[in-house]
Amino acid sequence: MKEERAATHGDLDKAAPAASDARTVLLVEDDPDHEELIRRALHDRDASVDLRVTRHGEEALDYLLRRGVWADAARSPRPRLVLMDLRLPRLDGFHVLGAIKSAPRLRCIPVVVLTTSQSEPDVAQAYAAHANSYLVKPADFTQLTDLLDGVARYWLRLNRQPVTPGPS
Repeated sequence: MKEERAATHGDLDKAAPAASDARTVLLVEDDPDHEELIRRALHDRDASVDLRVTRHGEEALDYLLRRGVWADAARSPRPRLVLMDLRLPRLDGFHVLGAIKSAPRLRCIPVVVLTTSQSEPDVAQAYAAHANSYLVKPADFTQLTDLLDGVARYWLRLNRQPVTPGPS
């Protein structure tokens, strides 16, 4: 079993309070093929999306909390949206989701689970951890492009979010 390092509540409360960049999306995806398909699908419809990628759950929290290599805010702009797979190395998507939604300065960032799992227990667990949406990755690229177009349209253009993060 891979070693997992959970963020402490102290780390979560210290997350930088910068406002989100209206076009930044954090993709948490360990499969490079899925990453490339998602990147192409998003950019085919909207080249202005600034897609940032982390490969495992621990790195996603480091990015969001601006720790280690992600300490520089210019390198880790606050995302307007997190797209996250569930089956991640080091720290799975459920743990990452729980950490994000329990952190006052991060909880207002929408997290859309984007996974191949159609398991009802996974859906229930994701929503219990306060996922904003649960989407199953279609196998067909055109369907994936259509799905991500709808995600981007809603979460990046139509949905209003607070200008500042939640309370400290």
